[in-house]
Amino acid sequence: GTVSEPAQKCCAENIQPFLASILEELMGPVSSGFTEVRSLFDKEVNEIIQDFQKTNDITKLKENVDQLLNLPFDSVKMEPCYLKVNLLHELLQDLKSRFKVYHIDFVIQRTQNFMQELMENAVYTFEQLFSPSRQADSAKVATTIEKVKLRVLK
Repeated sequence: GTVSEPAQKCCAENIQPFLASILEELMGPVSSGFTEVRSLFDKEVNEIIQDFQKTNDITKLKENVDQLLNLPFDSVKMEPCYLKVNLLHELLQDLKSRFKVYHIDFVIQRTQNFMQELMENAVYTFEQLFSPSRQADSAKVATTIEKVKLRVLK
């Protein structure tokens, strides 16, 4: 009871006025990281489409889709996505001194984990939506892949 009122007053005066600007500042790197995840998924599926259009090989297509399922765990390909979020380190250093924000590395790591989860969900959904179409007419496969990709990206 004795702490509640001073704590609320302190938050209202010293923290709440800055929350919107802090959130906006932090969302820049987070948003660009998630945009990079989206771009990576788009690029990888486009490569699958192009490869299939060149080869028309259903077996190779299956291998490529299986490789896509490993994309969230491919640290080399995911690295550009993770690097976008590393900018949070600099931004959070300022917050650390102003607002006593600690565990900066934890915030960055959790954000990167969410990015990996997003990619896992994207490739899983892609595989689930595309799987029934694998046996379809090979002339329609590239179109189907594109439609599934667009559906996942929505």
